[in-house]
Amino acid sequence: MTMQRDEIILSAAQIFREKGFHATSMQDIADSVELQKASLYHHISSKQEILLAVLDRALDVLIEDIEPIVDSDLPPEEKLRLAMTRYIERVTGSADLAAVLLLEHRSLEPQLRARHISRRDRFEDLWRQLVREGVEQGDFRPMDPSVVAFALLGVQNWLITWYREGGRLSGSQLADQFAEIFLHGLSTNSRGSERA
Repeated sequence: MTMQRDEIILSAAQIFREKGFHATSMQDIADSVELQKASLYHHISSKQEILLAVLDRALDVLIEDIEPIVDSDLPPEEKLRLAMTRYIERVTGSADLAAVLLLEHRSLEPQLRARHISRRDRFEDLWRQLVREGVEQGDFRPMDPSVVAFALLGVQNWLITWYREGGRLSGSQLADQFAEIFLHGLSTNSRGSERA
């Protein structure tokens, strides 16, 4: 990816987050990277292509973060904690990419949406693998890996609507609390009963 294209993608992500995909014009994007609109078309052919590039970029970074954890020899509980920490650090630290990924994917035209969905499915499958492995090794209760993965992602994804940088808890502190909820629940007896 050329530096100019990379800059366009990151600038577009910021504008899509602030204004929404449909309210953003190609002129807005050109202005943000100090290009003439005609010059922008040398790098990217349409606003839809920019949106897909933003979504691809976000998912590629997330897959690169999570895949090595899934493939590691760590115990399932440590893998889940580490995956949640990495993901939440990305969601809170790269808020523009995260917001576009989670809110604007519906704006893709059907043929581009199909390309996006295969990448998204690959990312979601990493979470299913984490849960499946924990169940198979007897570390997690037998539950449907798809349901648990959707619950994990739902809780973490919702951060984009309420997390504020510089707030009371950092992204990694939130990840610790979320991991505790998923791994041990709210009951004060859950850990004690397992040890008894």
